[in-house]
Amino acid sequence: MTVLEVPFKDMAAISDLPSSVAGGLLGVLTDIDDTITTDGQLPADAYAMLERLTAAGLLVIPITGRPAGWCDMIARFWPVAGIVGENGALAMRYDRKARKMHRVLNMDGATRVENRAKLTALAEQILADVPGAALASDQQYREADLAIDFCEDVPPLPEDQIDRIVAHFKAAGAIAKVSSIHVNGWFGDWDKLTMTKRFLAEEFNIDLEAARDRFIYCGDSPNDAPMFGYFPYACGVANVSDFLGKMDALPKYITPSRGGAGFVEIGNRILSAQQGAS
Repeated sequence: MTVLEVPFKDMAAISDLPSSVAGGLLGVLTDIDDTITTDGQLPADAYAMLERLTAAGLLVIPITGRPAGWCDMIARFWPVAGIVGENGALAMRYDRKARKMHRVLNMDGATRVENRAKLTALAEQILADVPGAALASDQQYREADLAIDFCEDVPPLPEDQIDRIVAHFKAAGAIAKVSSIHVNGWFGDWDKLTMTKRFLAEEFNIDLEAARDRFIYCGDSPNDAPMFGYFPYACGVANVSDFLGKMDALPKYITPSRGGAGFVEIGNRILSAQQGAS
């Protein structure tokens, strides 16, 4: 096994992912921001890797904190089987043959309206108390959560101010998750993992409890921790090291490269093993 330097000592190199595992996968689940993107952009080779993995017969499903509006576009236009959005509030699968979007939601309309009013009030409190924080630029496309920007379109906030944002959500009884760019908060009992299980069961007839070792999850930040802890062969791109000590669970494997380049390294390891198994 490859020996990794500190701070990667608790994670193995992606090259150590067993061929028997990579060659027998059913699907690849992946975060978007800073996992398949690099510096806020989607590199051509990372997007092409989504297409290559899909062409190899794998279920490729982004699992993201990004909003419902973005998810509709991604489900329609990207080479993916579906998408889980807003940290598990919803999921979408576009049936290209029937030209129909299948939506899975974690709350009804009345609850969504009620929660939106509470989140709007909470946003006002946070922005008044944390100078430099801002509503995420994609907030208007969200259905179920509130995203507070701490570094995407604003100068990066210090860690204690990010913690202050999280404290506001928790004091209001909301769940809060920190990504590489936003603090996302919502009223409800879901996360990325709960919706992924439901989505795979309802739309693909897959029992994830029985098939977890046949999926790989790729991520980079604290809101990926539930997925890292659940999937025995979870993979982190190199920038996961930015959050060491801040996550409840780490991935089993880590790439040499950050962001989209790291995702390509994961994909190449999978495709090499898939070809060897065919």
